Amino acid sequence: MAELRHLTSIDDLSPRETHGLLRLAQRLRTEHRQGIVRRPLTGRTLAMIFEKPSLRTRVSFEVGMTQLGGHAVYLAPSDIQMGKREAAVDVARNLSRWVDGIMARTFAHATVTCLAEHATVPVINALSDHEHPCQALAFGEMALEQRGSLDGARLTFVGDGNNVAHSLILLAAKTGMSFVLACPEGYEADETVVRRARELGGAVTISHDPIAAVADADFIYTDVWASMGQEAEAEERRRRFTGFQVNGELLAHAPPHALVTHCLPAHRGEEITDEVLDGPRCMAYEEAENRLHAQKAVLLFLLAHERVAD
Repeated sequence: MAELRHLTSIDDLSPRETHGLLRLAQRLRTEHRQGIVRRPLTGRTLAMIFEKPSLRTRVSFEVGMTQLGGHAVYLAPSDIQMGKREAAVDVARNLSRWVDGIMARTFAHATVTCLAEHATVPVINALSDHEHPCQALAFGEMALEQRGSLDGARLTFVGDGNNVAHSLILLAAKTGMSFVLACPEGYEADETVVRRARELGGAVTISHDPIAAVADADFIYTDVWASMGQEAEAEERRRRFTGFQVNGELLAHAPPHALVTHCLPAHRGEEITDEVLDGPRCMAYEEAENRLHAQKAVLLFLLAHERVAD
């Protein structure tokens, strides 16, 4: 019987598996564009738990399961009410009796890890307050397409040291990229994540100077300044993040080849300007497209046990 695996963090993957998933995602994207159909998940069902609203996550996972021959069941926040109507441990034990995998988009990372601890089917973190591994894999696929190799690439994240930044820090360490976080003081990434990346051999730099941080970047990443659940801090964060907007002035200090991306949704005119988001150097929508194929790769890896580390 195949080993039960989960994806709650990028650190659940070895460097070889990370590279392999990115290559598989590329292959799936090519096959999709060529009209090649394969349905290895026929008869399989994915439960999709949502505590937060979603566009890209819901559509890409649901479409991904359909394209692979499977089926997805959408569970809205009002359907389960984990922690109120029913404990996460019981949700995991019940769903494991009916479905072949569980995808969870939650507030607390502890909810995802609890589901993984008690489920007897694979659990996928589709966003928590600590990590967003699916987004990082979509970025990795896009960056690989642009460069051909991630080894030696330089990634600069301008903004809050948040869940997306955490997953990108770990992805960079596992694929040979260097990572720079440019943020205001007090908004640095979790030190345990930075420490883990450095243990893996990753080059991680924390900077409070966005101009210096983008000076040799190959990729410039940004995200909203106030994530879901931080609405009460939004005004204070706008004030503190002044000077950390990705705009034409900041890009003038980056190499001409540097590409910009955003995990979306974007708050236009805050962390990124229309000029940049709609400009020729922005890869945000290519990355969004890659969510479909990166997640299909994860589904094949976890549910169909497709080998990716050869």
